[in-house]
Amino acid sequence: MKTALITGITGQDGAYLAELLLQKGYKVYGLIARRSTSTTWRLEYVGIKDEVELIEGDMTDLSSLLRALQVARPTEVYNLAAQSFVGTSWEQPVLTAQVTGVGVVNLLEAIRLTDPSIRFYQASTSEMFGLIQEEMQSEKTPFYPRSPYGVAKLYGYWITVNYRESFEIHASSGILFNHESPLRGIEFVTRKVTDAVAKIKLGEQKGLRLGNIDAKRDWGFAGDYVEAMWLMLQQDEADDYVVATGLTTTVRDMCRIAFEHVGLNYEDHVVIDPAFYRPAEVDVLLGNPAKAKEKLGWEASTSLNELITMMVEADLERVRRGLHKVNA
Repeated sequence: MKTALITGITGQDGAYLAELLLQKGYKVYGLIARRSTSTTWRLEYVGIKDEVELIEGDMTDLSSLLRALQVARPTEVYNLAAQSFVGTSWEQPVLTAQVTGVGVVNLLEAIRLTDPSIRFYQASTSEMFGLIQEEMQSEKTPFYPRSPYGVAKLYGYWITVNYRESFEIHASSGILFNHESPLRGIEFVTRKVTDAVAKIKLGEQKGLRLGNIDAKRDWGFAGDYVEAMWLMLQQDEADDYVVATGLTTTVRDMCRIAFEHVGLNYEDHVVIDPAFYRPAEVDVLLGNPAKAKEKLGWEASTSLNELITMMVEADLERVRRGLHKVNA
């Protein structure tokens, strides 16, 4: 039986990845930060909370990572832990650097010291491309991050490459473009929109305040993307892959899809608020997933319309049942 340790298991990707690995017969452990309140609602949402073993740990504490590896004895480690909200990274740049950047080398060093045969996955991000240098971004596109989050993720990416080349660790990075789901945090724009659509439709909210709705993103379904993570660690050789749909859509059009699903016009409800503009904006992101398709046999299977519809329906159900106050 293969064993996996997932950092960030209580996040969107962690829950879907844990579900996938359990279906494939893995024993799954999750690293979880100590909190005064429960953070496991996503694991409960997908019905696997009792099927995973949780280990308390901290990405900034090497000793706790060593202990987690000794307890789990994994064959695969998936590093999904991060301070992952771009907006917050300007307000907490040092924390973002420590967790999202230095946390990666802590985990790689723990693997090197414990068992270098462990296969390692690093969750990289399209935010590393930032001020895009090519119209469509691939594994060869130069990076130009535009936020402390993107900069921290870039460190995590390069230290993963470095440990692969220096210590022959099977370490791969998935450069994932925006991927969403009903498990997305309320601070991310897609979920902010679908949550607002549900509340407006059911009379609990009047309007929706957003920033730059002409920004373009390549959005996919997180449930599709975790399969690409797993596939990377099944390859004979470690490598880095862009994971994307190859299509880009404005925030404006995403809003239109969400509001139209419940019979509303987004223009009647969306208010542009300069307070939500970022200090340095990433205007367009569009991924080229050709390498992932060719080498991994992976491609996105959920359209944006299907994704947003799924999210709106989930939020309608949450609001009707009063769960939106907890599952945020």
